[in-house]
Amino acid sequence: MTDEIKMSDLNKSISPLVILKDVCLNHQEHQVLSGVNLQIDPGEFLYLIGKTGSGKSSLLRALYGDLNLASGSGEVCNTDLSNLNRRNVHKLRRKLGIVFQDFGLLTDRSVSDNLKFALKATGWRLKNEIKNRIDEVLETVGLPHKGYKFPHELSGGEQQRVAIARALLNSPDFVLADEPTGNLDPETTREILTLMHGLTTSGCSVIMATHDHASVEEFPGKILKCENGKIHQVKKTYESV
Repeated sequence: MTDEIKMSDLNKSISPLVILKDVCLNHQEHQVLSGVNLQIDPGEFLYLIGKTGSGKSSLLRALYGDLNLASGSGEVCNTDLSNLNRRNVHKLRRKLGIVFQDFGLLTDRSVSDNLKFALKATGWRLKNEIKNRIDEVLETVGLPHKGYKFPHELSGGEQQRVAIARALLNSPDFVLADEPTGNLDPETTREILTLMHGLTTSGCSVIMATHDHASVEEFPGKILKCENGKIHQVKKTYESV
């Protein structure tokens, strides 16, 4: 198999959301990944698998501008990764949705106030627009009446739904998720994966790092594997269930 991973031959007229060419990534002084060539088009769902320390999180960090490219070139949502710094990285992150395993919710604020905080941090100012957007994303993730709750009053699955709602606030084209179901039971995992797969119907792409191979088998998606410092596609898209 060639080193290049071309995610789709469809819709070639549509600009890819991600283009990486001959990218190398380092963690401290050690090379983690090398020769990464990757294209992700709109509306794709990708799983990122591999052993702990194989480079999954490093790739995600590079895609949202938290890890500089050691060499090579890359664009995410038409943003040149080589030109990112602390002063301008927020411009890229406003185009993305990011979901983590530990939810990352502010425990001293209600669900609505968590989402309001994120909106204000990305430039939203009008109260009516903020309220309407919060209502919209909570409806999308199936929590239309939980805005008044605090994180400790929610189940783990509900907290992750709030984290996904937060990721969707600015209508991102690309969602990155690092082990988003790692702390959830199997039934809740299925609910979260169903929700995340549904995002692709609107053209949003999702890349999800995971150790949960059972879920990979059950839900459709292209599979990238980090192994021996490289990334390669290991299996074609599964059929939808």
